[in-house]
Amino acid sequence: MYQRKRRRPVAEINVVPYIDVMLVLLIIFMVTAPIVSQGVKVELPQGEAEALPAESKPPIVASIDAAGDYFLNVGSGSTSDPMDLDQVGIEVGALVQLEPDRPVVVKADRSIPYDSVIQLMVTLQHSGVPAVGLMTDSPEDK
Repeated sequence: MYQRKRRRPVAEINVVPYIDVMLVLLIIFMVTAPIVSQGVKVELPQGEAEALPAESKPPIVASIDAAGDYFLNVGSGSTSDPMDLDQVGIEVGALVQLEPDRPVVVKADRSIPYDSVIQLMVTLQHSGVPAVGLMTDSPEDK
């Protein structure tokens, strides 16, 4: 008599669909990352500087564009309307009270007078910011 050999069920996980989903998510994140990190267009001065640590929170960026207008960029949310200096100080002061360990960075166009940058830094200091960083472009970026 012929006895049929029984097959055992396969106990392996098919990972191909998971790889497909992972690749689709990777493409989505690659496309949306530049869109999320929008801000004010400024031409930064070049200089050798140390980058913020990767594990730090996203910084609060106070910007001055070529026209001398002030803007505020807080992580994912940024203002597209110009603000006056006092309004920047009030908003940054409120944010620093909520998160005192969050870094604050000044991003200014290279054509801006030094006085405008100093006035912004003084306003940030009066708002309770313990330390202000200056954003630059590294020489090899251009």
